[in-house]
Amino acid sequence: MGEECNKNYWIFIVAVTLFVFLLLYRRNQSTKIHKVSVRLPPGSNGWPLIGDGLKWYNSVSSSHPPKYVEDQIKRHGKIFSCSIFGRRAVVSADPAFNRFIMQNEGKLFKSSYPKSFRDLVGKNGIIVVQGEQQRKLHGIATNMLRLDKLNLTFLRDVQMVMLRTLNSFHAGQVLVLQDVCRKVAIDLMVNQLLGVSNESEIDEMAHLFSDFVDGCLSIPIKLPGFSYHTAMKARETIIRKIKKITETTGVLPRPEMKNGVLGRLVEEENLSDDAIADFIINLLFAGNETTAKTMLFAVYFLTHCHKALEQLMNEHESIRKSRTKMLEWEDYKAMPFTQSVIAETLRLGGIAIWLMREAKDDVNYQDFIVPKGFFVVPFLSAVHLDKNLYEGALDFNPWRWMDENNKETCNWRTDPIFTPFGGGARYCPGAELARLQISIFLHYFVTKYRWIQLKDDRMSFFPSARLVNGFQIRITETLE
Repeated sequence: MGEECNKNYWIFIVAVTLFVFLLLYRRNQSTKIHKVSVRLPPGSNGWPLIGDGLKWYNSVSSSHPPKYVEDQIKRHGKIFSCSIFGRRAVVSADPAFNRFIMQNEGKLFKSSYPKSFRDLVGKNGIIVVQGEQQRKLHGIATNMLRLDKLNLTFLRDVQMVMLRTLNSFHAGQVLVLQDVCRKVAIDLMVNQLLGVSNESEIDEMAHLFSDFVDGCLSIPIKLPGFSYHTAMKARETIIRKIKKITETTGVLPRPEMKNGVLGRLVEEENLSDDAIADFIINLLFAGNETTAKTMLFAVYFLTHCHKALEQLMNEHESIRKSRTKMLEWEDYKAMPFTQSVIAETLRLGGIAIWLMREAKDDVNYQDFIVPKGFFVVPFLSAVHLDKNLYEGALDFNPWRWMDENNKETCNWRTDPIFTPFGGGARYCPGAELARLQISIFLHYFVTKYRWIQLKDDRMSFFPSARLVNGFQIRITETLE
């Protein structure tokens, strides 16, 4: 009996201590923002310590990521304050404010990512560096990934790499399309960035990057069994491989590497080996994720929209009949409906559903202030799925992009309501390259195969964009 009373006493003491701690924490947080609270965007702090973190997680890991944001908009408007990731934040679903944030990158705002993400992409990573270094690396990436800068055999090389995988399926075969798209994308990126074409090396790199991506938003615990530990080990192996290739390139250039981005970096740019390794791993990560997931989601949406699939097949069958060998640049330019399918896929399932920024100083915008140090989140997906901006916003409707009235909206460089590749100084330098690769993938997939879906599936966007069951399909027919 005495032992039980003693146990209850200590439970009571711990509970009271925790309550007092939380009370003091909330009071401290309130004191910190007291001076500017009257000018903060409307909102709430949520639960002590965790804020609205659980609601945020449940939302972004669902098939409709903006749900939490939409709920807050109903209460507070399109720009609101809250507490997520253990920090006070201002979240925006307002296209004009989102554009303001992106256009003021490096001036009023800076990128702000979790420790696990920063560690994995590296201190020299183009995704996380700031100021002049970011401008330099972004300029290098933009210049090297421009379609008109790529060599004359580039289009043929892309198709040769892609067909290594896409020529291997047969009628009756069951595929997890998510794995197929990941394999195709990493094959392309490793070939174009590193000049590597060995099948076993590519398979190993695909496995390493799967582990790498799984750790990007994980809890940074470097112990065996944790995603972060596995991801950091994968990063170390990838970096070793990049540096080995860099050393080989500098001493004895290999013919297959002379036009690869890594080969050009070594020859043309004055960067350290560490900077080159981080630069390449950032491009591999960003390019692989964007290309693989957009390929996957495009086939997923088309499978559920037979009218769109039929029109896409007709467009590509017409192109196929007009040529005898591989696609030429003129064929790529003759895919207007394909570009509409890609745009609609990016609107509904773009992987950049939000951006992570931090206010460098107190920022005045309209009649409120974003205090220095606040987390700032332009929630791009909430804009892309806004029913007031897009008619039938939740429907897959590629024809919306064929409408003359929407031509300007389809310009993802300038229009604030369609920003699948971000904007401003951190606009994705490989956007056009990704669109080309996805177009070629769709061309060969729909002209070579017919398929059926085997299992219900849904999209999820946390910790990374994916289809929960991998999108399992059966090839029902192969075409010549």
